[in-house]
Amino acid sequence: MAPRLVRKTAGLSLPEGGGTIAVVADTHSRPHPAIAGHLERLRPDAILHAGDIGELSVLDELAAHGPLFAVRGNIDTRAPGVPDQMVIDIEAGGRSLRLLLVHIAVHGPTLRADVARVARAEKASLVVCGHSHVPFIGGERGLTVFNPGSIGPRRFSLPIVFGLIEVKPTGVRLAHIDCETGAAWSPPA
Repeated sequence: MAPRLVRKTAGLSLPEGGGTIAVVADTHSRPHPAIAGHLERLRPDAILHAGDIGELSVLDELAAHGPLFAVRGNIDTRAPGVPDQMVIDIEAGGRSLRLLLVHIAVHGPTLRADVARVARAEKASLVVCGHSHVPFIGGERGLTVFNPGSIGPRRFSLPIVFGLIEVKPTGVRLAHIDCETGAAWSPPA
């Protein structure tokens, strides 16, 4: 029998002028050593971990840099307080954003139908996921999909990157940061 899916709802209030949320995934117990310095410089209003945490001590290290919201990935054992999915309501200067944080959301470049159903049922407009280690910003089925990439051990020739969600009263911006250099990252042309 399959384990019961654990879903949690959380709220996050950002400053009136907006704020920044750092997004990481796939640490596999070994986050890149530079992430602590990047988080210290960024001083994010919150940090999201999209699963495949590995050792739970990784969450303690990240939480030292801001409020932390995390979901369990396919390599993670069940742990109190780490749900399979999380719906997060973000408020900033009159702008509201509801996101679904889940580990596995896409199959290749396609949003999984079951995840799209959950996001729509929860009235989320943004799906934040991990699993593939591939940094990605896209849209499908009327939803925006954001994979921050991985800050864990390198897989194949994929970059070591993390994501940023900037929420301002005027809109939401998604971006990737190269964990090794600290520079903005975009896919090679």
